[in-house]
Amino acid sequence: MHEFSIALEICRMAESRAPAGRLGELVRVGVEVGDDAGVERESLAFCLETLLAQPPFGQARPVIRHSAGDALYLEYLEFDDGRPDD
Repeated sequence: MHEFSIALEICRMAESRAPAGRLGELVRVGVEVGDDAGVERESLAFCLETLLAQPPFGQARPVIRHSAGDALYLEYLEFDDGRPDD
């Protein structure tokens, strides 16, 4: 199951790209997965949910968007800024 390895790498990328001290405020991790990427989206979502529920993450949820082609990349990180939703 290589989806777990992909989920681990996505979490590593989130850690390296997050502003210092903000990982606990991470609420969503956006990932694009192409139909031809060779990745089972449901399995990747499960792996990400499991990893993002652990410290240092703050119960972030994965948002997986599918597309045509072989795309597979971290699309965005969304952090809670403490303000009410606009």
